[in-house]
Amino acid sequence: MKFVGITKRWFLSVASVVILILISVSIALLLSIRSYYYSVADMALDSYSAEEISANFRLYGDAATDGFRAAGRNFVENFPDKDSMAVWIIDSSGNIILSSSGFEIKGKVTMPDYETALKGENNAKWQGELPSGENIIAKTCVYNYSDGSHAGAVRFMISLEQIESQVIRISIVIAIVGIALFALLMFSGSMFIRSIVNPVKSVGETAKKIAGGDLEARIDHYPYNDEIGELCATINDMAAKLSVTDRLKNDFISTVSHELRTPLTAIKGWGETLLQIGETDPQMANRGMSVIINEASRLNEMVEELLDFSRMSSGRMKLNIERIDVLAELDEVVFAFRERTAKNGLEIIYNVPQIPAPATADASRMRQVFINVLDNAVKYTEHGGKIVVLAEIPNPATLVVTISDTGIGIPAEDLPHIKEKFYKVDSTIRGSGIGLAVVDEIIKLHNGEFEIASVYGEGTTVKITLPLTPADSVAEQADISEGE
Repeated sequence: MKFVGITKRWFLSVASVVILILISVSIALLLSIRSYYYSVADMALDSYSAEEISANFRLYGDAATDGFRAAGRNFVENFPDKDSMAVWIIDSSGNIILSSSGFEIKGKVTMPDYETALKGENNAKWQGELPSGENIIAKTCVYNYSDGSHAGAVRFMISLEQIESQVIRISIVIAIVGIALFALLMFSGSMFIRSIVNPVKSVGETAKKIAGGDLEARIDHYPYNDEIGELCATINDMAAKLSVTDRLKNDFISTVSHELRTPLTAIKGWGETLLQIGETDPQMANRGMSVIINEASRLNEMVEELLDFSRMSSGRMKLNIERIDVLAELDEVVFAFRERTAKNGLEIIYNVPQIPAPATADASRMRQVFINVLDNAVKYTEHGGKIVVLAEIPNPATLVVTISDTGIGIPAEDLPHIKEKFYKVDSTIRGSGIGLAVVDEIIKLHNGEFEIASVYGEGTTVKITLPLTPADSVAEQADISEGE
């Protein structure tokens, strides 16, 4: 695992905090253990008091019999805590006359606890080093004869070296446990980071491939259903959609090229023919000019459709809003299609209310909507089929136009995509595949609804719902304008 990127940030943020916590806990634990051992040593010293020493030593006589030395010897010989504690017997002159270690202690030894005890302190303790360098904690209990004269003292000492050695051993154990915990954390963390970093790298590599044009690239084998899994699925879905869009775009370019080539070929052919015949055949010349005009009109329609698509894609499609009769626009379009439907052997049934359908809308865009829908109905309906155009006004504020055909219909799997740009159910039939997308955009700009229902092999029904502007609303707007 490389120490870069997310791994580095994780280590600097999480691992460093964990290290700090482990060190802090370890230090606190060691201090607590050390304090505990020191407390135990302190309590061991406190278990011996001056009163207890006096009670034991008084049995051996007083100053006249020099019973202190004998009492001290007996105390040392029978001392029960020799393994954990050392005992010195100190005479009235401050000399160490007996030691539980059996070794003679010569010379003067600094004993601050002894000096404090001589001043009458009942609990005289001291922590420091012996002349040998050993670190100890000591307590001195002074003993006086019954007549009040000073007999000597007993000094109890516990070596702190053993405690420190034990603390060191415990420190080593704690350090080993801490290192093991940190290693476990690093291992588990590295596994977790790897489970994030590797898929993210895969996402990045796949995204680069997609950006480079490889739309078949996919992210595979991510086993977890989490946020990264959702990201992988989103990338794969995006790639699939881009692949479909790219295919549709290529089909669109191919279709448009073919659609443009046909009228251009006709125009070029008839132009050359007209140049050859000159004025020798007026009838042929008129026919050629008619073809050229028709094909030029066709080209103009295609260019306008492409311009509409461009405006729609960039959000620049504008409406020339005015007060119109929507049914009047529908009448003109149906009338224009009657000759074409008859030529194709189709029956057109037209039934609309004999009342106006006033609306504030773009008349040319409304005609474009009806033309595109009827054009599709004619293209996809075979000879002998039927096209039905119905309109109704269920309430004064709504117009519903329904255009049905008995054509080939739309497969169920294609129906959800039929309004998408470039999408064509049958690529062999002429058309750019953007007509219905333009219709959908125009209806949305008019705050209407555009719905398509179809049964494959039986036909298609298009339902257009548009808001109307009742006459009284127009009158109110006029009154307001005059008042202003």
